[in-house]
Amino acid sequence: MVQYPLKFSVSAEGLSGIDSTWNTRVPAHRPEEYRDLIAAIPPEFQGPGGGYSPEDFYALALLNCFMATFRVIASKSQLVFQSVKLKGELVVDRDEKGSPWMKHFHLTASVEGAPDPERARRLLEKTSQSCLILNSVKTGKTFEFEASA
Repeated sequence: MVQYPLKFSVSAEGLSGIDSTWNTRVPAHRPEEYRDLIAAIPPEFQGPGGGYSPEDFYALALLNCFMATFRVIASKSQLVFQSVKLKGELVVDRDEKGSPWMKHFHLTASVEGAPDPERARRLLEKTSQSCLILNSVKTGKTFEFEASA
């Protein structure tokens, strides 16, 4: 059983200006080890690119939360499958006040090699309603699910 509350620590360090990348850190497999990721302001926001943008991390958080949640639900439901493939597209736009925001996220999920494709589709649907991070954001979300034997 999961014991709440849970804490996840991350850090970042960078130089002045928008023309360079910076390091962001996440814990690796052991608490005392960290993995550095290179982050950057994307060219779409007049940055240099060359690293993961905050928008990339946001979309990855949504996508990977779905992946993790589906795998847990499938395991607990004893759904056997060969593979699950996800694709996500994040739309950044301006709201009615002109402020930029993460307007919409579209996720496509495909389960292959499931003996009962309809059951796999139902578990994908359940995942879309159970994912912690997807449920925590005000970004609009749409889903497209496929499953095959």
